[in-house]
Amino acid sequence: MTFKGLAANALFAANVFILFLLAFSDQLTIPYWLQPLGRMHPMILHFPIVLLMLAMLMEFFRFKEAYLKEPLYQSFTTGLLLSGALLSSVTVIMGLLLSKEEGYSGSVLQWHKWTGIGLVFMASMIYWSRNASWYKVTLARIGAVVTVLCLILAGHYGASLTHGDNFVMEPVTAAKEIPKVPLEQAKVFEDVILPIFSQKCLSCHNLEKAKGSLMMDNAVSLLKGGKSGKLFVPGKPEISLLLERIHLPMDDKKHMPPKGKNQLTEEEISVLKLWVKGNAELKKKVIDLPLTDSLRIIATTFLAPSEASAPKYDFAAADESTIKKLNNNYRIVYTLAKESPALAVNIYNKNEYKPEALKELEAIKKQIVSLDLKGLPVRDEELKTIASFENLRTLNLNFTNITGAGLKELQAMKHLNSLSLSGTKLDYSKLKPLLGMKSLQKLTLWNAGLTAGELQQLQKLNPKLAVIAGFKDDGKHPIQLNQPRLLNSVSVFKNSLALQMKHPINGVQIRYTTDGSEPDSLKSSLYNKEVLLKESTTLKAKAYKQGWYGSETITDNFYKSGYQPDTITFLLPPDDKYKAGGAKILNDQQFGDYEANSGKWIGVRQNNLEALLFFKQAVPLQSVILNVMRLVPSYILPPVAVEIWGGPQKNNLRLLSTVKPEPTKKDAERALIKVEGKFKTQNISYLKIVVKNLKKLPDWHPGKGEPAWVFIDEILLN
Repeated sequence: MTFKGLAANALFAANVFILFLLAFSDQLTIPYWLQPLGRMHPMILHFPIVLLMLAMLMEFFRFKEAYLKEPLYQSFTTGLLLSGALLSSVTVIMGLLLSKEEGYSGSVLQWHKWTGIGLVFMASMIYWSRNASWYKVTLARIGAVVTVLCLILAGHYGASLTHGDNFVMEPVTAAKEIPKVPLEQAKVFEDVILPIFSQKCLSCHNLEKAKGSLMMDNAVSLLKGGKSGKLFVPGKPEISLLLERIHLPMDDKKHMPPKGKNQLTEEEISVLKLWVKGNAELKKKVIDLPLTDSLRIIATTFLAPSEASAPKYDFAAADESTIKKLNNNYRIVYTLAKESPALAVNIYNKNEYKPEALKELEAIKKQIVSLDLKGLPVRDEELKTIASFENLRTLNLNFTNITGAGLKELQAMKHLNSLSLSGTKLDYSKLKPLLGMKSLQKLTLWNAGLTAGELQQLQKLNPKLAVIAGFKDDGKHPIQLNQPRLLNSVSVFKNSLALQMKHPINGVQIRYTTDGSEPDSLKSSLYNKEVLLKESTTLKAKAYKQGWYGSETITDNFYKSGYQPDTITFLLPPDDKYKAGGAKILNDQQFGDYEANSGKWIGVRQNNLEALLFFKQAVPLQSVILNVMRLVPSYILPPVAVEIWGGPQKNNLRLLSTVKPEPTKKDAERALIKVEGKFKTQNISYLKIVVKNLKKLPDWHPGKGEPAWVFIDEILLN
C-alpha cells in the first residue's frame, strides 16, 4: 500500500474515532497517562491551519482551465488537502481528550468543539468526493469557502478559550468602564476589589473557562481557590499566590495577567496587597476604614466623588472679561461648576513661571477656591501673596521649592482645608503653625524630608488633621519598586533628544528598551547617564534591585517633528474657553494630559478648526500628525475628518490628504490619539489644516444631538 493510501485509511479511521468519542462522551474517563496527548492539542493545531488554508485556496481555483490539465497542480492540491484533513482530525481528537479535564466548560468550548469537528468532516468530505463526476466547480468553491469559515471560527473560539474573550481585538478596543460607586456607599470588596478582577482577570477565570480551575467572579469562588491552592492567605500578602503571580517577571508563563493582556496598574496592585494584608474583608465599607488608612486613601481614587451637595459661596462671580484676560499660555482660570462663582487656577510651565503670575490674580482673589502650583519653582516668599486669596480651599504645592519658612503666612486663612506639600524639603519646626488652623483637614507630606517620628508627632499634636504620608511597608518582606521617573519635560524633538531618567532609591538599576518590547533585568539596555533619541520612539523602562520586586513598566512615546512653522494663525478660531496660549500651543513640543483645563489644549465645538501654518523657507513634508483627546463623558471625541491642504502660495493650496478616524464607540476609554495624514513629499510654504468635529453626538451618549468637542494640542510635521 502506498503512503497516500495509508494516510487516506488513517483519515477514515480518525473520523470514525471522532464519532465514537462524541457518542460516548458522557461515559468516557480519560486516564492520566493519556492526558499528555490531549494537552498537545495547542502544539499541533497550527499545522492543519496552514495546510488547509492553502489547500482550500488551491481547491477554489482548481477548475480553471489553466490548472485543470496541470497534473502537478492537481496532485499537490490533493496532497495538501489529505495532510490538512488528517492533521485536523488528530488535532480534534486531542482537543476532545483535553476537554474532559477540569476547567473547560461553557458555550465558548461548545462552539470551538463543533466548528473544529465541522472543519474535519467538511475537509474529509471534500477529499473523498473531489474525484466524483458530480463534483463540479460550484461545489468545489462552496466547500472551500465553508471549510475556511469553519477554520476561522474554530481558531477564534480557540483563542477565546486560551486567552480570554476579545483576545484578538483587545489591544485596539476599549474595556467596558464599570460605573463608579459613590464613596459613602462603596464596599471594599464589591466596589473596589471585584471590579479589578472583572477587568483584568475574568476573561480567563470565569464560568465558561475556569483556567486552573479558578473562578474569580464571586467571593465564594475566590475563597475556594483553584488547582494551585488558595488564592490568598488573609493577613499575609507575602505568601499569597495572588501577589506572587502578579509580581513574577512578565515573560514568566505563570505571570498574571498573562503577557499581552491588560496588566494591573501600580494602584491596583497596591489595593490588592493592602486588602489581603487587612484580612481580605468581604463586607466592610470603605468609610469604615480609618481616614488615614492606606487602603482607604488609594481605594477612594477608584470611586465616584462624595454625593455631598455642592458648597455654597457668599461671594459674587468675577467679571468674565477679567477671567478671559488672565488666561494665557502658562495659566488657566476656570469655573468649578456651572452657575458657580468659584474659580480654580492652574499655573504650569516651570520655565515661564515668575512670582508675578500670582500677583496678577489680585482682581479675582475672592473667587479663587483652588490653586494648583505643583512642579513650579514657588518659594516661601510667594506664600504671602497666596494668603491674600481669602476663600482658598485647596492649595497644591507639591514638588515646589517651599521649605516651610513662609507657611506661617497661611495661618490667617479661614477656609483652607487641603494643603499638599509632597516632594518638598521641609523643616519640621516650620510646620507647627499649621496645626492650629481650624479649617485644615488634610495635610499631604509624602516624600517631604520628614522622619517617621516627626510625621507621627504631627498627627498626635492634631488628631483631627489627616496627615497623609503615603503607604509604608513594614520592611519585613520584599516590596515592589516604584517606577523610574523621566526628567524630560518635552515629548517632541526636532533633531535629537537626550532622555534622562532617575529613581529615588539608591542602588536601583534602570533597564530600558526602545523597540516596544518589555524590558527585563538581564538582556535589556542598562541606563547610565542618558538615552539619545534620533527618531520617534516608544521607550519602556523598569527599575530593578536585589531583594525587591521589579517595578511596573513605564511607557512613554517620544515623537520627532522635523519642521516648525515660522507662524501659525487660526482661520477659524477655537472656543474662547479653550484657546490656551493661542496657536503657538499647537507646536510648543509639549503634549497635554487628560486634564482639559490644563491650558495645553485647543478646543472647538460649534465650528470646525482651521489653522494656517507658514514657512519662510519651503520645507519637504510627507506627514502631518495631530494629537487629539478622547474623553467620552466630557463630550470630547476625535474629529470626524481632518483635511490637510498645502502649496507654495496662500491662495493656491491643494488637498494633500483626508483622514477619517474610526467612529467612537459607546464604551471607549479615554485616550490620546495620533491622527496622521500621509502624502507624497511636497515642498510646502503654506499648510492649512481643517479639523471637523462631530456635529451631533450619537444616541447612546447622554448629550445626544449636541455637538462634540474636539481637543488638539500638538501638530507634528515630518
